[in-house]
This record gives sequence, C-alpha cells and structure tokens, in this order.
Amino acid sequence: MSLLQTLIEQVKKPTGRMGVWMLRIMNRAHRGMYAWFIRQGAVNDGTCVLDIGCGGGKMLQILASLNPNGMIYGIDISEQAVKESLKLNNNNKRIVVTQASVSKMPYHEQFFDTITAFQTHYFWPSLEQDVKEIGRVLKDGGKLIVMAETYKMKYHMEAFQTPAAMKQLLEHTGFQTVYITEKTSKGWLCMTAIK
Repeated sequence: MSLLQTLIEQVKKPTGRMGVWMLRIMNRAHRGMYAWFIRQGAVNDGTCVLDIGCGGGKMLQILASLNPNGMIYGIDISEQAVKESLKLNNNNKRIVVTQASVSKMPYHEQFFDTITAFQTHYFWPSLEQDVKEIGRVLKDGGKLIVMAETYKMKYHMEAFQTPAAMKQLLEHTGFQTVYITEKTSKGWLCMTAIK
C-alpha cells in the first residue's frame, strides 16, 4: 500500500499511533472550518445532538460549548477515535461517545434534534442508505448538517460529487428543505437539511 493510501485509510478509520497522530492533526487542521460552523448558528441550546464520525473529538467539544444544557453524542467506527474523543473531552458527562457505524446506529427512531457530519460523508459505506438511517434517528423537523470540502467530495466519491447532487440526494431520501452555503474562497460547503 502506498504512503498516500495508508494516510487515507488512517483518515477513514484511525488505528494505532499513526491514527492518534492523524486525529490530532485533523483537530488542528479543521479549526477554520469549525469557526465557520459556529458562525452558522446551527445548534440550539437544550437539544440532543449527534456528531457522526467524531474523530478526535474537537467537534464534540464545540457542540457541548454551543449547547450547555443539552446532550452530545458522537459515533465513530474507529476504536482509536472513540478513545481520543473521550480523552479530549475529559469524560464530560454530557458527551457520550460510542463505536458505531452510520449504517446502523444504536439509537431509537427520532432520537436527535440535530445531527452533524463534519468531513465524513465521503467515507460512508452507502451514502443513500446511510442518509436514510440518519433520517430514522432524526426527529421530524430536525436538522442534518453536513460540512465538507468540495475537492474531497470529488476525490473520494464516485457519485454525489457536487452540491446539486447532494441536495437532490437529501431531498430524495425524505428531507423537506435543503440549504447549501458555500465559502468558495476556501472550497467549503455547509449543507443543512430539515426533515
């Protein structure tokens, strides 16, 4: 396996020392995007929020600060990511992190008010089916917020590589309203879908 492929695999599912290193790099490298997310005003206080692909846990920390009276959940397929998320958040009692896949989440129907996916949807096993699974655990009227870099969508994804294609997918899988905000100077997208 080439070095590039090894690094991509570590981003998808961090393991071992290299995985710890990648998780910490991602926490730092995404700081600008985290700040842009905060300015979107997308999370309300007192709500139940899930972050899919919580990685090194920085987004969980941000969500907890934006939602001091709510509960924050995170899932990641990587055992290493779960450990790092818990470590970063000092076992905060309002943050629950579980090793799980977006394809089969361990939550009952209509459990979350808001679900975030930060730089992860291009690695999901079956994007259309996984978006349907998100719809299952998201409350009616709830928000799905997907943040991504456009070049990563084009590089990693065989389908749904454009904002228009993502909007069509979200509408096709049951979301009523889809808003797409772009920060073209950075190549960033924020896709907000209301169920």
